[in-house]
Amino acid sequence: MLAAPPQSDALRTRLVWLTVFRTVAVSLSLVAVVARLLMQPLVEEPSRGDTLSFTVIGLVYLFTLVYGLMLRGGRADRVAAVVQVVGDLLIASVLVFLTGVGDSPFTFLYLLAVIGASIVLDGRGALLAAGAGAIAYGSLLMAVKLRWLEPPLGVGDITRQRLAFLLGSNILALFLIAALAGYLTRQLSATGGRLSEREADLKKLDTLQRQILACMPSGLITCDESGRVTFVNGAARSILSLEGRLVPGLHVESLLPGSLGPEVRQRRREITVQTPSGLRTLGLTVTGLEGSGGGGTLVVFQDLTELRRIEEDLKRADRLAALGTLAAQLAHEIRNPLAAMRGSAQLLVQEPGGDPTSAKLVEILLRESDRLSKLVEDFLRFARPPPPVKQALDLEVLVAETVDMLRADPLAWQVGVEQVLAPLRVPVDADQLRQVLINILRNAFQAAGPGGRVRVTLEGADELALLRIWDSGGSIPATDLSRIFEPFFSTRNGGTGLGLSTAYSIVRSHGGNIRVSSSPQEGTEFLIQLPVQG
Repeated sequence: MLAAPPQSDALRTRLVWLTVFRTVAVSLSLVAVVARLLMQPLVEEPSRGDTLSFTVIGLVYLFTLVYGLMLRGGRADRVAAVVQVVGDLLIASVLVFLTGVGDSPFTFLYLLAVIGASIVLDGRGALLAAGAGAIAYGSLLMAVKLRWLEPPLGVGDITRQRLAFLLGSNILALFLIAALAGYLTRQLSATGGRLSEREADLKKLDTLQRQILACMPSGLITCDESGRVTFVNGAARSILSLEGRLVPGLHVESLLPGSLGPEVRQRRREITVQTPSGLRTLGLTVTGLEGSGGGGTLVVFQDLTELRRIEEDLKRADRLAALGTLAAQLAHEIRNPLAAMRGSAQLLVQEPGGDPTSAKLVEILLRESDRLSKLVEDFLRFARPPPPVKQALDLEVLVAETVDMLRADPLAWQVGVEQVLAPLRVPVDADQLRQVLINILRNAFQAAGPGGRVRVTLEGADELALLRIWDSGGSIPATDLSRIFEPFFSTRNGGTGLGLSTAYSIVRSHGGNIRVSSSPQEGTEFLIQLPVQG
């Protein structure tokens, strides 16, 4: 269905208001007539004039009812406006005739009809209504003077001079009112047009503003002088995970702790915020709002969490690369004298008739040299891991086999293990990835402890395979999370600190990434991201 044009809507509004005005005026007239009757003695019968008044009022109500039904049926056009004006002129003529024409106090109704015509039919319609009113009033005067009509309430003698005065004064008043009302209507229409244009411009600006705020990648929060939040855009809701958390009177400090602290005057700063989706690092700018009572505040922020993670990964990769080069050189320098020492110790053992004490010491020397050699080999494997030999395989099968193998480990005997593995075919080096899983899973079993839980999940997202290993321990301190993949750094006694470093190097050599989060409330989770395509 086509929408009604704006002119039709405006005309309908004007017609409705005029109908309401007529209804109110007639109702007040009815109240006045009834009040006058109630003030008379009960023995007196209503006069003929009162009866005619009730008749006219009833006819006006009937006309208003019919006209209202016509408007409700959608007839809000110029024809309806003409009917409105003609009806008003007929009502005015009837009342003027019933009340004595020349002596009638209701001649002003013609003026009201002209004003109504200017409202619904513009200035030209007002002039036409004035002409019609002048003809109607002049016809009544001439008909009464020539005795063609006799008003019910009688009429005084209408001389030629009085006739000329009545015609001249009323016709002049009608056309003057028509001219004035037409001018005012044109001015009102022009003002209304400009106002409509400004209103349309404001709506466009409001729509543009909402679109800009909705499309902004940065979070935006405004608050009043007391810090109560007044607006939050979509990006801020997404970054802070605010679904269901916004309540009236919420303070900005509950969303961004420290945002209005003593450092508020700094142009740019970073804060860390705990959200339902985890810790977020935000770059923050706080600005005072002008024209908001002097205390309003605008807070604009960006989510720097992923950027800081990437920077940390790059720093870690640089440190590992430098350390790997140094480690390879150092291991090479150690292996040669270590081999010579071990060979010499073996010769000492083979000599006949050796001292038992010396043999025992040589045995210790051999054992410790073997242990040192293994440590050097592990260190070399970390420093220069062999390139992965990738082969497309069902990753969920590899993960399930590794978990089943580790169930025999004493660390896993009293730990509940849960697996949710989606089928994914991924190009990986099976041996290297199994080594990663063993290192992380054994750490998880040890952290969970007896009665704890470990959950392994595998899912695909955005051309990545996401392998999550979660334990209920959550025993890694927040200060150690940034160093957890550094070589020789360990959070447990007896650890070499090379297991997670090796796992990190293997995952990175596969073109993936590995991250960790930990807290006593939410546990510890290692997230391994591997590309699905080789």
